[in-house]
Amino acid sequence: MATKPVIKKSNALINASYTISLAEQRLILLAVARANGELEKMEELTVHAQDYADQWGVTLQTAYESLKYAANQLFERRFTFQQETKKGLKTTVSRWVSHVSYIEGEACVGIAFAPHVQPLLCDLKEKFTFYALEQVADLTSVHAVRLYELLISWQSTGKTPVIEVAELRQRLGIESNEYRRMTDFKRWVLDFSINQVNEHTDITASYTQHKRGRRISGFEFSFKPRATPASSDAKPKRKVISKAQAEAMSKMGETYSELYRRLSPDYIIRKEA
Repeated sequence: MATKPVIKKSNALINASYTISLAEQRLILLAVARANGELEKMEELTVHAQDYADQWGVTLQTAYESLKYAANQLFERRFTFQQETKKGLKTTVSRWVSHVSYIEGEACVGIAFAPHVQPLLCDLKEKFTFYALEQVADLTSVHAVRLYELLISWQSTGKTPVIEVAELRQRLGIESNEYRRMTDFKRWVLDFSINQVNEHTDITASYTQHKRGRRISGFEFSFKPRATPASSDAKPKRKVISKAQAEAMSKMGETYSELYRRLSPDYIIRKEA
């Protein structure tokens, strides 16, 4: 059985303040999964458009265009994170990556995470949150991905402390000029993200709002593992096979593109290194 790609992030990074697009978040997740815990030993991580297409169910052309766009955008991004030190709380501003590269003919991009990012993704002495990449594969909102990460960083308790509105907006990557009205923030960010998490991941979540006077001051989240459906009619997961295994199933005169389209409903074809 193929090993499920696992994301490992420091809780300091999960709680950091940054704004990125969904495509950029997906590129980061695929790169971290591909590193398989060896991030500090790899000068550059290569992410193939085929992997992106397989993971998120888009065409190969769309996958490559998304990766190329995400790599260029990510090069310009910064994030802020805090760490406890002996001298007090340390606040650091860092770029995500030190360089990006792409090869048109290979349909892939390469990224090298910046020095400050690598320890947050790899240092085993820190507190980490682990989750399978497939848990966020169907999330179409970057805010939903960030909310899922935030929630499972509290998986030992199944609930978060009360998070002040301003802090929650930062953790979800909301710009200061976005969703200023609380009704819009709840409708288009919180409720939408909660619905996506409940529909597509392995947990079900809800929130309670807290008020200071008549004004909402913060939110507290609770969640629990999703019950495994007992129905035998549940749609089976696609089996992961290699390109060679896929080609062995080809029909006479069938192109690889035709083969891929035919097998995609039942199989995930992994690009071989």
